[in-house]
Amino acid sequence: MDKKDVFELQDFLPYQLNQAAEAASLSFQQIYKGRYGMLRTEWRVLFHLGLYGQMTATEIGQRSRMHKTKISRAVSALEEKRFLTRARDAGDRRVETLALTSVGQAAYRDLRQIAQTHEAQLLRALTYEEAAVLRRALKVLAAF
Repeated sequence: MDKKDVFELQDFLPYQLNQAAEAASLSFQQIYKGRYGMLRTEWRVLFHLGLYGQMTATEIGQRSRMHKTKISRAVSALEEKRFLTRARDAGDRRVETLALTSVGQAAYRDLRQIAQTHEAQLLRALTYEEAAVLRRALKVLAAF
């Protein structure tokens, strides 16, 4: 067999990135799902609103690269849980501004603290230099 015909899935970069992301996300997922009954897209929407304040679903989609239907479902679920409110734009009735409620803000603060602790635990496996290189490399690949 010719060497160029060999394909090692375990060495395929997109596969490795996905495996690393899943492993890094799993324990955090158990927390936001266990405490708040959230799915991944829901905590991502919650965090965008917590970090940036009022936003439209379109703005969240542009920042997060999530598909608009996933954002729409997450917004509905978060509204049902009373974590956010929607307000129609007076100038354009098709546009809704999303904002966290006080319950949503409390959930965001709680999960932000847990996320920071989780990230610190992950980074303990790397030296400072390795973590810096990894962050730079991920930014480059995300912009690819």
